[in-house]
Amino acid sequence: MSLPLDASGTPDTQITPGSPYALQPVLHESSQGEQWWRRAVIYQIYPRSFKDSTGSGMGDLAGITAELPKIATLGVDAIWLSPFFPSPQKDAGYDVSDYRGVDPLFGTMEDAKTLISTAASFGIRIIIDIVPNHCSNEHELFRAALAAAPGSAERAMFHFADGLGEGGNTPPNNWFSLFGGSGWTRVPNPDGTPGQYYFHLFDATQPDFNWRNPAVQEEFETTLRFWLDAGAGGFRIDVAHAMFKKEGLPNWGGAPDGTPRPGFPFADAPMFAQPELHQVFARWREICDEYPGEPVLCSEANVRPLTRLADWVAPGQMHQSFNFDYLRTLWDRDALAAVIGESLEAFDAVDAPTTWVLSNHDVSRHATRFGLDNVALDLGDGIGPRDPQPDTALGLTRARAATVFMLGLPGGAYLYQGEELGLGDHTTLADQFRQDPTFLRSNGERIGRDGCRVPIPWVHDVPAYGFSPTGDTWLPQPADWATLARDVQEDDPASTLNLYRTALALRSELGLGLGSLAFFKNPELPEVLAIRNSNTISVLNLSAASVPLPAGEPLLYSDPDGATLAARGLLGANSAIWLRAIDD
Repeated sequence: MSLPLDASGTPDTQITPGSPYALQPVLHESSQGEQWWRRAVIYQIYPRSFKDSTGSGMGDLAGITAELPKIATLGVDAIWLSPFFPSPQKDAGYDVSDYRGVDPLFGTMEDAKTLISTAASFGIRIIIDIVPNHCSNEHELFRAALAAAPGSAERAMFHFADGLGEGGNTPPNNWFSLFGGSGWTRVPNPDGTPGQYYFHLFDATQPDFNWRNPAVQEEFETTLRFWLDAGAGGFRIDVAHAMFKKEGLPNWGGAPDGTPRPGFPFADAPMFAQPELHQVFARWREICDEYPGEPVLCSEANVRPLTRLADWVAPGQMHQSFNFDYLRTLWDRDALAAVIGESLEAFDAVDAPTTWVLSNHDVSRHATRFGLDNVALDLGDGIGPRDPQPDTALGLTRARAATVFMLGLPGGAYLYQGEELGLGDHTTLADQFRQDPTFLRSNGERIGRDGCRVPIPWVHDVPAYGFSPTGDTWLPQPADWATLARDVQEDDPASTLNLYRTALALRSELGLGLGSLAFFKNPELPEVLAIRNSNTISVLNLSAASVPLPAGEPLLYSDPDGATLAARGLLGANSAIWLRAIDD
């Protein structure tokens, strides 16, 4: 991974240039702000799939706490926890029935407080996943709305409306659910006759809140304070762009679920990105600023273009927003260069850090995506047994390179549990085990996200790979994960786990998160992307052949066999390297 150091503490190999690399003008200046969130590395834990301490087959908070020492060895700044609140689990916890509690599946409130305090002892913040767009249909507020009359204060907490046409048999508008089918579900009147409809952007068990109602805003302000008082280090805001709907809920001539198509851009969809959102975010920022430790707000705002996404992190708004454009980018030099440049330009304009992410719980893991022949997969999509299968060796090689290059970029970075083990999706998971409502509501037309949510492997030669003491798992694991188990990788210097550890330690030591960026360009190498971040050069070779490197002292390479080539001034196919710049 990293090259051996000589007695002076510098690498013992120096690369001489084999081809002209021209340094371009500085695109992004070093950050002048020292706030932790400007350069943070945040590790996402999907609690049900991380570690099961009870043998139930479901991961839990105590399991996470027990493994915090291992997470700490990665060198991350914070952990983002996907929801662990009370929930019927129709959408794996993103259907919340109580925002101020802990589902017994995952433990108790004491377990949550212990996790927060233990993480703090390792210098790690816990970021809570808040789901403000919708709740569960079992939430007490929605139950009260169902029991109340049309036009009541209880129903005003949600989007209830009368149907259209004869007998009100047509939904109030033409909006669809992102999980498939109509976005409207009809409820009966107390006498059993058909009544009003309520809107749900996702599953029918997830009614959307009406954020134009001040009572909804007050409800969530109370929730934020509840978790901040418990020691939370901030919040990840689920589906932040969808909280407000256009007044009057008008029909939409574009895709009925609001996804963009020619002539009907995302920015104009009436169910997304309404300007009133920003008043709420400004209030949330004020609340976070009242607490010590700089609690962070990160929005899951699936918004295009990047210049508009920057509105979510403008002064007084959220601290960070996920960069989905970067996550979506294929294995393509020009596309990557473009999204990096556009991201830095957009976020620098509002003095906000850019974030970089390659995997999360809603998208096929990058070790799987990069094993396909540049197949575009959007959020919510996965790969199933009837789809073309990825080249797993190529996917892992590219994933390691992509991660090394990403961690060399200035700004914040997000990691998804298990990617440090080189995990891909369970692409052959049988239909009978699938639980994602995307798969269920689309009758299997969309494979959904189960493949990237499978419990992770800890020990190579025990049932469930050590995830659960009983061998039970809520989703079955692939049969070939033994070689990827954490215990196998711990002491292997060439393992993906140790690559992540080394890269994160160097990233911190070199100050790359707060660094600058300028592109290196070599017209002779159209499939090579190179940047300089302060005094560190990162080179990503996206081609299938070795390429010459710019001058520099090697610090880190993604390929376990990269040292041999690096000593000759070359970078192997589908690999990445960090170099210390040698200035004339």
